Amino acid sequence: MTRIPSRDEILDWIAAHPTQSSKRDIARAFGIKGADRIPLKALLRELEAEGHLEKRRKTYRDPDRLPPVSVLQILPVGAEGDLFARPLEWHGEGPEPKVLFIPRGGEPALGEGDRILARLAKIEDQPHAYEARLIRRIGTNPLRILGIFRKGAEGGRILPIDKKSDKEYRVAPGATHGAKDGELVEGEQAGPRTRLGLPSARIVSRLGDPSAPRAVSLIAIHEHGIPDAFPDEVIAAADAAKPAPLGKREDLRDLPLVTIDPADARDHDDAVYAEADGDPNNPGGHVVWVAIADVAHYVTPGSTLDREARKRGNSSYFPDRVVPMLPDRLSGDLCSLHEDVPRPCIAVRMQLDAEGEKIGHRFTRAMMRSAASLTYDEVQAAMDGEPSGRITPMMSTIIRPLYAAYAAVRKARERRQPLELDLPERRIVLGEDGKVASVAFRPRFDAHRLIEEFMILANVCAAETLVAKRRPLLFRVHEEPSPEKLESLRETVQAAGFTLAKGQVLQTRHLNRLLEQAAGTDESELVSMTTLRSMTQAYYNPENFGHFGLALKKYAHFTSPIRRYADLIVHRGLISAHGWGKDGLTPEDEENLEETAKQISDTERRSMLAERDTTDRYLAAYLSERVGTEVAGRISGVAKFGLFIRMDDTGADGLVPVRTLGAEFFHYDPESQTLMGSDTGVVLGLGQRVIVRLAEAEGLTGAIGLELLEVEGKALPRSGRSYGGRGKPVKRKVGKAKAKAAKTKRKVARTRR
Repeated sequence: MTRIPSRDEILDWIAAHPTQSSKRDIARAFGIKGADRIPLKALLRELEAEGHLEKRRKTYRDPDRLPPVSVLQILPVGAEGDLFARPLEWHGEGPEPKVLFIPRGGEPALGEGDRILARLAKIEDQPHAYEARLIRRIGTNPLRILGIFRKGAEGGRILPIDKKSDKEYRVAPGATHGAKDGELVEGEQAGPRTRLGLPSARIVSRLGDPSAPRAVSLIAIHEHGIPDAFPDEVIAAADAAKPAPLGKREDLRDLPLVTIDPADARDHDDAVYAEADGDPNNPGGHVVWVAIADVAHYVTPGSTLDREARKRGNSSYFPDRVVPMLPDRLSGDLCSLHEDVPRPCIAVRMQLDAEGEKIGHRFTRAMMRSAASLTYDEVQAAMDGEPSGRITPMMSTIIRPLYAAYAAVRKARERRQPLELDLPERRIVLGEDGKVASVAFRPRFDAHRLIEEFMILANVCAAETLVAKRRPLLFRVHEEPSPEKLESLRETVQAAGFTLAKGQVLQTRHLNRLLEQAAGTDESELVSMTTLRSMTQAYYNPENFGHFGLALKKYAHFTSPIRRYADLIVHRGLISAHGWGKDGLTPEDEENLEETAKQISDTERRSMLAERDTTDRYLAAYLSERVGTEVAGRISGVAKFGLFIRMDDTGADGLVPVRTLGAEFFHYDPESQTLMGSDTGVVLGLGQRVIVRLAEAEGLTGAIGLELLEVEGKALPRSGRSYGGRGKPVKRKVGKAKAKAAKTKRKVARTRR
């Protein structure tokens, strides 16, 4: 008989191999076969009964795990001066894990009994199980100030960069944090907020030179008026929130839903699961579950949290920080679908046929527990034949069924023909010093597309359900291109040798056919960029005008309520429509839908502009060390004052001023989007390959100046126009000038044809 492992040996194995903890895995690890498995099963049942193990389907896991963001209470200082804390929300049945608090310089002192919101890291081979870093102290919300520090005889002052601020802040000598005169600093108000005299502040973070990379996103946030500090009452409301009970919710905790996100994701608001449909009337079909965090349970209509979320409209994302729509207590903790933690959700079960068409769906308000927090990279690597030890046990039960359902959905997508503009996403990687370490383009995996398609399906289900139940909602609207933009697109692609037929109702399949014609040719990027520029901007509206880009008649945003207020409105609509509770859409919500739609459409555009400005400044700062180098790129825009060039290596856009193109006059034609030299006849237009020299890059403004050297592999021709004194061109006679203008006009006409 094979030796049966001891209780401690089994627990040690499960702790070391959390993803390989089924009875089969344990038996294989200890070489137990055949009838010897019977006593092993009995031992596992004993461990489960005693609370050491938790059985979920065919897997045993240690339930004693904390979410990555938790509320802790500080304990008395230990004998060696260490500061430990205890978790206030403990879902395990074993003893509470020991958490060591790691303070950082400049943080406020903490004492016994203080409650904090902290970010946790699991620690191995130490007496304590976790290490905690402070996010903030519960019950405190000091005003944050971003400004320039001016050193004085006694301490100094902070001059806020926010144009709306009319106050300076006095900084005591012991509260300067070593800041130097002229540095950009982040401070927090110290002492009571009084009306008389200068308020006091302490500096908590030195950001250095105001033009330095670390300051870039903060400056953009303040320039665009994005609220980045939560009012006290909002923080208090978030801190008072408690985990949702199961109550009347459907219990989905045994359904192995998983989250799949970028590796650096801080919150997880959507989870997925798929399996073959067991319905004999649907051979080859699939069932797909999409579960979304139930933010509506915590952010109720008319509450302080609701008013603040509506004002912000959405979260804003920058290379070095996130300005969230909801406080950390909600966005990073209670509303985030962390692995192995019970969380409330609104889920949709979708039934698909073998060809990927949705044949039925139902919504439910439920309680779930994520089986794993996965990343796009590891999921794709697993499907490419290189699964990690963590993901191997999930391949047959979770990963492959997801991809099988996705393969069916792809068939339906190909029949529907949404616009196939699969443009690369740029990623700015910052080093520890806050400077740009590298600029790359994010890879686009099937793992990304899988999640996108399932989210689109869930959004369609939400819109269809609310329309069928005649409930108001906010649609995500994307209208077809205007006739003017469509005609401009048609002229540009015709000049490049392609066709976009007239006299028909434009559909996305027509544009896809155009993109397919251009694929693999030198004009491919030109056609893609021009098609993108012809599109209108999507927005929110209580009236439905369809979604042109996705080729869908009904579409709403449902899948990201942590970061978009529109999704929260849709959740409330579903709650009201199904009678799930009193936290659904109110008459006031319904009455203000049009105003809300405009508000959140505006905040979305505000975030986009701030994010773009930040990216431009980071790229300019990165390129400032490469001034004088030659770079390949394409003409991405044409204006009367010059050419915009998108550089290949970074994707940054720079300007070639028209005054640097030579002594000749350049005629700008807005319809064909070209500049034509009056002397040389050179035509400069969208999509042309160029070589440019980086002339200047200014990080503070984000401006990048370029000098044009080559066009389509040939040196830029120079005019033979002669120059008089002081470097100015000699004036020509009026008659000759008119003749030259007429000649240029004829050339432009030929170019259009």
